[in-house]
Amino acid sequence: MSAEPHIEQPQTTSAAHNLLASVGEPILMIARTVREIFEMFSLTLYYVVRGRKRWPAIFEQMYDVGNRSILFIAVTLGFLGMILIFQAGNQALQITGDLQVLGGLFLQLLLREFAPTIAAMMIATRVATGMAAQIGSMVVTEQVDALQMCAAQPVDYLVVPRFIACTIMMVILTIFAVLVAYVCGAFTAYMAFNLNPRTFIDLGFITWFDPIIGLVKAFAYGMAIPIIACHAGLNVFGGSEGVGRATTQAVVNASLAVVILDFIISGLGYVVLGLL
Repeated sequence: MSAEPHIEQPQTTSAAHNLLASVGEPILMIARTVREIFEMFSLTLYYVVRGRKRWPAIFEQMYDVGNRSILFIAVTLGFLGMILIFQAGNQALQITGDLQVLGGLFLQLLLREFAPTIAAMMIATRVATGMAAQIGSMVVTEQVDALQMCAAQPVDYLVVPRFIACTIMMVILTIFAVLVAYVCGAFTAYMAFNLNPRTFIDLGFITWFDPIIGLVKAFAYGMAIPIIACHAGLNVFGGSEGVGRATTQAVVNASLAVVILDFIISGLGYVVLGLL
């Protein structure tokens, strides 16, 4: 009997399938992360409204988010304010030679964009890492499992105090950032261009839209940063290496959320302003 000819089976995994898998996997991971973050946000809002407020924990987190960030915010926004005024002043002298509107336009920029967004980036850098590391360490040492065994919801005990504290302090720190950056800008304008502070302090360009859009951004950033940081901490796996990954993920995701929220709120704000 003659042997049957061997027919080579085609490969089940082709280069095209590998390419689709390499592209689809991160998309699915991003979609899953966004869905989990929205679920945690909804659960956090539920416990903020219905849960018992743990004011000692909230005040402790307010101190950690706010008081320990004041110097960081002051130095960063102060130097950036001086740099912006120095560069904008030199450009104005070369183009028009008129510096009378420098302070008014700078204040408008601070209120609409600069102060809330830069302050949120600083908070995302300093605070999000701490939140992710603290909660991640609790996950690794099985303290979160102990809470669940005691019929305690980790979101209620761990996320809600950080959520309330960060939301409140983000608004306060944004107002503080505006004051620091504007005062440093006025000082720079006086020292570099001999511009009188009375001329620099100009509210003529400010409308009701400017402080409102700035506070809305600060409020949104203050809600997004703790949710993203706590989500990264609660999803730690792999021991101490997982804690390190969670801190990095918290900073990256929180910073990205600040940029996306900035774009969305600014666009919606100008649409509403156009309708009014």
